[in-house]
Parts: sequence; structure tokens; C-alpha cells
Amino acid sequence: MKNLKSVNLQVYIMLIAIVVIMLFFSVATDGAYLSARNISNLLRQTSITGILAIGMLFVIISAEIDLSVGSLMGLLGGFAAITNVWWGWPLPATIFATLLLGLMFGVWNGWWVAYQRVPSFIVTLAGLLAFRGILIGMTNGTTVSPTSSSMTQIGQGYLSNELGFILGGMAIALFIIWGNYQRRSRQKLALPVEKISKDFLKYVVVAILLLSAIYLLNDYRGIPVPVLILAMLAIIGFFISKKTAFGRYIYAIGGNIEAARLSGIKVERIKLAIFSINGLMVAIAGLILSARLGAGSPSAGQNAELDAIAACVIGGASLAGGVGSVWGVIIGALIIASLDNGMSMLDVPTFWQYIVKGGILLLAVWADSISKKKA
Repeated sequence: MKNLKSVNLQVYIMLIAIVVIMLFFSVATDGAYLSARNISNLLRQTSITGILAIGMLFVIISAEIDLSVGSLMGLLGGFAAITNVWWGWPLPATIFATLLLGLMFGVWNGWWVAYQRVPSFIVTLAGLLAFRGILIGMTNGTTVSPTSSSMTQIGQGYLSNELGFILGGMAIALFIIWGNYQRRSRQKLALPVEKISKDFLKYVVVAILLLSAIYLLNDYRGIPVPVLILAMLAIIGFFISKKTAFGRYIYAIGGNIEAARLSGIKVERIKLAIFSINGLMVAIAGLILSARLGAGSPSAGQNAELDAIAACVIGGASLAGGVGSVWGVIIGALIIASLDNGMSMLDVPTFWQYIVKGGILLLAVWADSISKKKA
């Protein structure tokens, strides 16, 4: 219960940080930062980092690291652009092949880490270099463009206003049904439950925030498709991490790998699966990136691994393993994207942007270490 309260406190602190960041940039840009158009652009920026961060989260919880996701995202996005532009493949074939290739690269990384016992830092550092080299060679160092209009919709498309509200209503209904199901389950087990009034207030707040966000996005062009994909993957990731035996195994391995092995957990298989899932998430991010840019670029994805790791750490994941949540890393990704977006709008020099993000990352790790000492 103490850990749960500390996690909730950290989430509240991050939410407050987002509000402060948005208010600061809103004042600095005379309100342009909070315009419907910029919020839509901000959320689309968040989607790519968020998807990478979800895959990275599982890796970090298991006390491993993946430095190759930026280069691999560029490679898979470049591959998708080549199949679409140069080879003329239909979109379903491009998507399937890209996802399959991402899964295979994930298995490759996982095999070296899990079965050959090569440190993940070394395996993925090698991947960072090799994948970037393959991308440059595959594209001949040139930009592959333009992608087809159907593929571009993945990164630049929007839902209609009506569909946005329908999906929002369905999401709220499912959230209430799931909350009631959990409440009844805890009551059957004679576990403590929140007051009904508190649950009702939570449902009202979530409904107001979600419908307000949809209304704001509809004021521009609607909910961006990448944001919808991120939301779906976040829900799936949350379910896997918190409601499945596989998710509990990941936390157990990160907490104490020897104890997990002695308890009968197939550590090697789980680690292989973790890196496979991460490869799949990178493939999805690569597809969205190329679709958003309308091209595959040999420089695509540079430093994306740093943003993904930063989102995880800022979101409460511990690099020592065993700690982290999907919603935390989504908030962390939003903080990273908010800073990038705001500083870009203010024409802050690039070197200052790196310094600011580096400083925030250092503070997040420092805060994590302080909380561990107090515990």
C-alpha cells in the first residue's frame, strides 16, 4: 500500500509539472501554445515517443536497457517507405512486413541478451550502430519519398468529430464498467474498497477531461490517428503489466532475477518475449514516423532512444528494474514532448533544448535515488 501511495504521489507531481509547463509556455507564446492546432501537434509528437517508451518500459522493468530503438525505428520506417514508394507494395503488405521485421529484430536482441548472456547495453549499442548503417546502405543515403496517401493517413490522418465522441463515450463506459468490476471483485475477497462517492467523482473527472480533450481536438481537425494508436497500445500495455502472469513475471525478474528463477519463472523466455514486444512497438513507431514525415530518411530516429529512456525515468521507472507503470511513462513522454514543442515555438537554440532535457533527466534519476534511500 505504501508503494502504491508513493506511485500515486509521483503521478500527481508529474501532472502538476505538465500543468506548470503548459502555463509557462502559454504565457510565453501569448496563448498560441494552448491553441487547438498546437495541442493536436503536441499529442502527435507524444505518440511516437510514448509508443517507444511503452516498449522500453518492459525492458527497463526487467532490469535491462535498449539503446537501439532510435536506429531501429529509423530502419523500419525506412523499410516501410521503400516497400511503399520504390516497390509499390499495398499498404497491408507494408504494415505486415514492417511489424514482422520489427518482431524479428526484437527476437535477435532478446536471444543475445537472454540466451547468450551478453549485457543488453552492449547488444543494443551494437544494434544502434548496425541498424543505422543498414538504413543508410538500404536508402543509399537519400530520402525515400513521397509515401502513398493511404500510408500517410497513419501519421497525418484524423478521426471525424462524430467518431471521436463515439469512441470517447465508449472509453468512458468501459472505464466505469471496469471500475465496477474491480470494486465487486475486491468486495468478494473482503478487501478494502474506496467510497462510492470517491469512485463517482473519479468517473466524472475522467469523463470531463476526456470529453474536453476531444472537443478541443475537434476544434482543429479531430483526434489524430497516432494518438488513437497510442491510447490503444497504452491500454493493452497496462493490462499486460498489471493483469497478467506475464506482467508479474517481468516485475519479479527486475526485482530479483535469482529469486524469480528459483520460483520457477522461465527467465530466458520472458526476456526474449520482452525484447520481441519492444521490437514490435518500435516497428509501429517507425510506421507512424515515416507516415507522418511522408518519407523514409537515413537520419530518422536519431536520439529517439534517449527520449524513450527519459520518458520512462521521468515517468517513475527505475533503471535498477522492478518499478514502473505504463501511465507514468505516457505522462513522461508528454512532458518530454511538451518541452520540445514549447522550446521550438520560442526558437530556443537546439543546444539549450538538449541541456534542459538532460538536466530534467538527471533530476528525475536523483529524485528516484533519494526516494529509495528514504525507503
